[in-house]
Amino acid sequence: MFGKNTKIDMGLNRDVELMLKDAKANDGLLPIVQAGEPVLRQQTARYTGQLTKNTLKKLIETMRHTMIEAPGVGLAATQIGLGLALAVVEDHVRDDEDDPREVAEFPFHVIINPVYTPVGEKTASFYEGCLSFDGYQAVRRRWLDITAEWDDENGQHHKEQLHGWPARIFQHETDHLSGELYIDKAEIRSLTTYDNLEDYWCEDPVPTDAARELGFDL
Repeated sequence: MFGKNTKIDMGLNRDVELMLKDAKANDGLLPIVQAGEPVLRQQTARYTGQLTKNTLKKLIETMRHTMIEAPGVGLAATQIGLGLALAVVEDHVRDDEDDPREVAEFPFHVIINPVYTPVGEKTASFYEGCLSFDGYQAVRRRWLDITAEWDDENGQHHKEQLHGWPARIFQHETDHLSGELYIDKAEIRSLTTYDNLEDYWCEDPVPTDAARELGFDL
């Protein structure tokens, strides 16, 4: 449990409260920082209870609201300018049961101090985007199966096998907390605007056509 042998960082707690106050005046939305902001490239501090329970609760609620409204399926603390190892994730099943991306129900989670390790050697390459690299997507190879570990908002530890799209989301958000953006290891020739993705490549979830036409390997 958080708080047993930890000390609240009152300065940080005040900064977060001010951030939340500003968000409240902006329809409850936090500004999402964009690529080029130094905080996105910093290793986050492990969360050990630096915030009061009430401030953490409000932060999580505001992050979730911001993520949903963006819209997105994950939001890391670095993306709102906060260098703590904390993120929120949530995604739901689409109508298309034959989606090769293996989208599955991924209920709302708060993932604190998350880590993952690959299970097996299988990977999958799909178009991926980021709220902090707005307006673009690119093909990124990810592990298909992972063992995910994290603490929840109550300090309880969790360990779970994730597969397919939920595994991709977890990897994406966890990478954020070590200063990595998905574009760092993406197929750079696949980079496309949202408009061009919709016009050219959205009918081909496995980006074989894009690979052939744009000149990259899957």
